Amino acid sequence: MPSFDIVSEVDLHEINNAIDQANREVGTRFDFKGIDASFKLTEQSDIEVSAEVDFQVQQMLEILRSKLIKRGVDTKALKEGDVEITGQRAVMIVKVQQGIESDLARKIVKMIKETKIKVQTAIQGEKLRVTGKKRDDLQQVIAMLKDTNLGIPLQYDNFRD
Repeated sequence: MPSFDIVSEVDLHEINNAIDQANREVGTRFDFKGIDASFKLTEQSDIEVSAEVDFQVQQMLEILRSKLIKRGVDTKALKEGDVEITGQRAVMIVKVQQGIESDLARKIVKMIKETKIKVQTAIQGEKLRVTGKKRDDLQQVIAMLKDTNLGIPLQYDNFRD
């Protein structure tokens, strides 16, 4: 039976490269001269953006987004936190979304069932497996999901006939 997986994954190596490029750009830009501002990848694969004031953190986010886009990373996978001001620092934690959360997975399953396409969808941890008798049905599901805006980047892999 033909099947495929719906996943939401981000290449952490590309994120690390984008952070390195963004740090270099912040170090060379005139408006950041003499300012202690940096990006850092934490243990939980989150991005820590720190600068002296809130305005600079917002500017740094734009730099990071442009570097991620150039490296082919979808910026929908980033969930920005609040800016926390502690003493002389403004810090923002940007979470990197890996996998599909269970609430969103149930929503996707419901959307697929509402289309009345003859496929079965199963939640398997942080991914979804879609199986059907016809390859065309699976391609209709992929086309329908590409047209909807779910707020996270979706990839379709492991397509088997």
